Amino acid sequence: MSPYLIEELERASSISVCLRTEVTAVHGAGRLEALTIQHNSTGLTTTLPTAALFILIGAQPHTDWLAVTIEQDEHGFLLTGRDLLRDRSSHPAWPLDRPPLLLETSQPGVFAAGDVRHGSIKRVASAVGEGAVAVQLVHQYLDDTTPTIR
Repeated sequence: MSPYLIEELERASSISVCLRTEVTAVHGAGRLEALTIQHNSTGLTTTLPTAALFILIGAQPHTDWLAVTIEQDEHGFLLTGRDLLRDRSSHPAWPLDRPPLLLETSQPGVFAAGDVRHGSIKRVASAVGEGAVAVQLVHQYLDDTTPTIR
Protein backbone atom coordinates (compact mmCIF):
# COMPACT_ATOMS: atom_id res chain seq x y z
CA MET A 1 0.00 0.00 0.00
CA SER A 2 1.21 3.51 -0.77
CA PRO A 3 2.69 5.46 2.17
CA TYR A 4 0.29 8.39 1.63
CA LEU A 5 -2.68 6.02 1.89
CA ILE A 6 -1.36 4.45 5.09
CA GLU A 7 -1.01 7.94 6.60
CA GLU A 8 -4.55 8.87 5.54
CA LEU A 9 -5.96 5.71 7.12
CA GLU A 10 -4.08 6.31 10.36
CA ARG A 11 -5.51 9.86 10.58
CA ALA A 12 -9.11 8.82 9.86
CA SER A 13 -10.81 8.17 13.19
CA SER A 14 -13.82 6.64 11.44
CA ILE A 15 -11.74 3.83 9.88
CA SER A 16 -10.61 0.67 11.66
CA VAL A 17 -7.90 -1.48 10.10
CA CYS A 18 -8.22 -5.15 11.08
CA LEU A 19 -5.09 -7.10 10.20
CA ARG A 20 -4.90 -10.90 10.00
CA THR A 21 -8.66 -11.31 10.13
CA GLU A 22 -11.28 -12.94 7.95
CA VAL A 23 -14.81 -11.76 7.33
CA THR A 24 -17.03 -14.70 8.31
CA ALA A 25 -20.44 -13.02 8.04
CA VAL A 26 -22.06 -9.82 6.86
CA HIS A 27 -25.21 -8.43 8.46
CA GLY A 28 -27.84 -5.93 7.39
CA ALA A 29 -31.26 -5.41 5.90
CA GLY A 30 -30.86 -3.83 2.47
CA ARG A 31 -27.40 -2.44 3.29
CA LEU A 32 -24.30 -3.38 5.27
CA GLU A 33 -24.83 -2.82 8.99
CA ALA A 34 -22.27 -5.10 10.66
CA LEU A 35 -19.50 -7.62 10.03
CA THR A 36 -18.41 -10.67 11.94
CA ILE A 37 -14.67 -11.16 11.71
CA GLN A 38 -12.47 -13.99 12.92
CA HIS A 39 -8.98 -13.22 14.19
CA ASN A 40 -6.59 -15.67 12.52
CA SER A 41 -4.15 -15.86 15.44
CA THR A 42 -6.73 -16.56 18.18
CA GLY A 43 -9.77 -17.91 16.34
CA LEU A 44 -11.98 -15.51 18.28
CA THR A 45 -14.84 -13.81 16.45
CA THR A 46 -16.05 -10.25 16.84
CA THR A 47 -19.11 -8.54 15.40
CA LEU A 48 -18.51 -4.90 14.49
CA PRO A 49 -21.07 -2.30 13.44
CA THR A 50 -20.07 -0.92 10.05
CA ALA A 51 -21.50 0.70 6.95
CA ALA A 52 -18.60 -0.03 4.59
CA LEU A 53 -15.93 -2.64 3.94
CA PHE A 54 -12.70 -2.53 1.94
CA ILE A 55 -10.55 -5.65 1.68
CA LEU A 56 -6.83 -5.37 0.92
CA ILE A 57 -5.27 -8.75 0.23
CA GLY A 58 -1.74 -7.48 -0.23
CA ALA A 59 0.58 -6.63 -3.07
CA GLN A 60 2.66 -9.77 -3.42
CA PRO A 61 2.41 -11.26 -6.92
CA HIS A 62 3.04 -14.89 -5.75
CA THR A 63 4.73 -15.79 -9.04
CA ASP A 64 7.69 -17.79 -7.73
CA TRP A 65 6.37 -20.88 -9.50
CA LEU A 66 6.75 -19.06 -12.86
CA ALA A 67 10.32 -17.83 -12.34
CA VAL A 68 11.85 -20.46 -14.61
CA THR A 69 9.57 -19.78 -17.58
CA ILE A 70 8.26 -16.18 -17.43
CA GLU A 71 10.48 -13.09 -17.06
CA GLN A 72 9.79 -11.03 -13.94
CA ASP A 73 10.96 -7.79 -12.40
CA GLU A 74 12.93 -7.71 -9.14
CA HIS A 75 9.69 -7.94 -7.12
CA GLY A 76 8.25 -10.92 -8.99
CA PHE A 77 5.78 -9.01 -11.17
CA LEU A 78 5.52 -10.40 -14.70
CA LEU A 79 7.07 -8.42 -17.54
CA THR A 80 4.77 -7.94 -20.52
CA GLY A 81 4.73 -6.09 -23.81
CA ARG A 82 7.31 -3.33 -24.25
CA ASP A 83 8.73 -3.94 -20.76
CA LEU A 84 10.31 -7.10 -22.19
CA LEU A 85 12.29 -4.97 -24.65
CA ARG A 86 13.39 -2.09 -22.36
CA ASP A 87 16.55 -3.58 -20.87
CA ARG A 88 17.66 -6.53 -22.95
CA SER A 89 20.79 -7.00 -20.84
CA SER A 90 18.62 -7.80 -17.81
CA HIS A 91 15.76 -9.41 -19.72
CA PRO A 92 17.01 -10.84 -23.02
CA ALA A 93 13.99 -13.10 -23.08
CA TRP A 94 11.89 -12.08 -26.08
CA PRO A 95 12.59 -14.83 -28.64
CA LEU A 96 10.72 -13.60 -31.73
CA ASP A 97 11.45 -11.06 -34.46
CA ARG A 98 8.12 -9.30 -33.92
CA PRO A 99 7.63 -7.20 -30.76
CA PRO A 100 5.52 -8.74 -27.99
CA LEU A 101 1.84 -7.88 -27.93
CA LEU A 102 0.64 -5.50 -25.21
CA LEU A 103 0.03 -8.05 -22.39
CA GLU A 104 2.18 -10.86 -23.78
CA THR A 105 4.79 -12.35 -21.44
CA SER A 106 8.26 -13.63 -22.35
CA GLN A 107 6.55 -16.82 -23.53
CA PRO A 108 4.88 -16.00 -26.85
CA GLY A 109 1.15 -16.67 -26.63
CA VAL A 110 1.07 -16.46 -22.82
CA PHE A 111 -0.61 -13.29 -21.55
CA ALA A 112 -0.84 -11.69 -18.11
CA ALA A 113 -3.46 -9.25 -16.84
CA GLY A 114 -4.12 -7.39 -13.62
CA ASP A 115 -2.07 -6.95 -10.48
CA VAL A 116 0.43 -9.69 -11.32
CA ARG A 117 1.80 -7.55 -14.16
CA HIS A 118 4.75 -5.16 -13.80
CA GLY A 119 3.47 -1.59 -13.99
CA SER A 120 -0.19 -2.48 -13.50
CA ILE A 121 -2.51 0.11 -11.98
CA LYS A 122 -3.56 -2.20 -9.09
CA ARG A 123 -7.28 -1.53 -9.35
CA VAL A 124 -10.06 -4.07 -9.90
CA ALA A 125 -11.57 -2.20 -12.84
CA SER A 126 -8.17 -2.05 -14.56
CA ALA A 127 -7.59 -5.77 -14.03
CA VAL A 128 -11.00 -6.59 -15.47
CA GLY A 129 -10.32 -4.37 -18.47
CA GLU A 130 -6.90 -5.94 -19.01
CA GLY A 131 -8.50 -9.38 -18.85
CA ALA A 132 -10.91 -8.39 -21.62
CA VAL A 133 -8.02 -7.01 -23.68
CA ALA A 134 -6.02 -10.22 -23.09
CA VAL A 135 -8.85 -12.27 -24.62
CA GLN A 136 -8.69 -10.12 -27.76
CA LEU A 137 -4.89 -10.45 -27.85
CA VAL A 138 -5.16 -14.24 -27.62
CA HIS A 139 -7.44 -14.15 -30.68
CA GLN A 140 -4.92 -11.92 -32.48
CA TYR A 141 -2.05 -14.23 -31.54
CA LEU A 142 -3.97 -17.29 -32.77
CA ASP A 143 -4.91 -15.54 -36.02
CA ASP A 144 -1.25 -14.63 -36.60
CA THR A 145 0.14 -18.09 -35.79
CA THR A 146 -2.50 -20.41 -37.23
CA PRO A 147 -1.61 -21.48 -40.78
CA THR A 148 -4.14 -20.54 -43.44
CA ILE A 149 -5.51 -23.51 -45.38
CA ARG A 150 -5.91 -22.79 -49.07
